[in-house]
Amino acid sequence: MEEHFVWVTTRRIEAGALEEFERAWRPGSHPDGMRRAFAYWSEDGQEITGVSLWDSRQACDAWRSSDAERQRREAMAPYVVDEREGFYVGGELALPTR
Repeated sequence: MEEHFVWVTTRRIEAGALEEFERAWRPGSHPDGMRRAFAYWSEDGQEITGVSLWDSRQACDAWRSSDAERQRREAMAPYVVDEREGFYVGGELALPTR
């Protein structure tokens, strides 16, 4: 199994703030060491889960402690009601064939 380094953040935002939050949420540049990123929204648009895959824990930590990420978080803060986040290591599961 190929090992993946994954950062997951789930944020609950204020009702009706999805459009403004999305503008603040997207990074201005591609973070070094980020391989891919995904975003998932709840049907009511009040919960967003971001999943990013990284080259290493160190690459993720470097981005998280950068000025660019600090500024991005400050821009999102007015819309965020609650936030949960964590770093994980894992991989893709092989599904049985049909």
